[in-house]
Amino acid sequence: MKKPTPQELFERNKEWSMNKLTADSEFFSRLSDIQEPNYLWVGCADSRVPANEIVGLEPGELFVHRNVANIVPHSDANCLAVIQYAVEVLKVEHIIVTGHYNCGGVRAALGDQDHGQIDNWLAHIKDVLRDHYDEVTSIEDENDQVNRLVELNVIQQVRNVAKTSIVQNAWRKGQELTIHGWVYSLHDGILKDLEVDMNSIDQIHKAYQINQ
Repeated sequence: MKKPTPQELFERNKEWSMNKLTADSEFFSRLSDIQEPNYLWVGCADSRVPANEIVGLEPGELFVHRNVANIVPHSDANCLAVIQYAVEVLKVEHIIVTGHYNCGGVRAALGDQDHGQIDNWLAHIKDVLRDHYDEVTSIEDENDQVNRLVELNVIQQVRNVAKTSIVQNAWRKGQELTIHGWVYSLHDGILKDLEVDMNSIDQIHKAYQINQ
């Protein structure tokens, strides 16, 4: 299949804009006036996982942060800045950490090949693998191993979000905020809820709790 040129992307952009205005003449004026999303989506950078489309939301309804394998490290200033803005300024009520099955980053972390610079990033997933090594390696099929590690990684990143001072401060102030862990299937487009919601400091291990 022929890939579009950058100029063709501009043409597609104009067509998209015209279609939006035809359907709703005030679409862009509403977007430009205010941003009030109720959700922060922390997802994988994989191009096959378009956040807004998956959950049927329009631009302006979903605040999005994406990186390789949807990781939330405490040392990532970019990710933390997004979380802080979403929680403290936008006042989102839901943070959704969303992985996807057959994730290339997770598959790479499961192996022992040298991938260069990205291995430093994937080390966060290897930490998850280390903590669940027996469970993951006892699975016979490699694809099933990857998919289980995808789930375990999402669960860990949910906990990482909850451990941030940003989220804990919001909870202490009584702000309504729930962190969810979901996984998206590339095969059928369906989301799976891992049912690991967190909405209270009490759900965080005492070693990570911050009190004022």
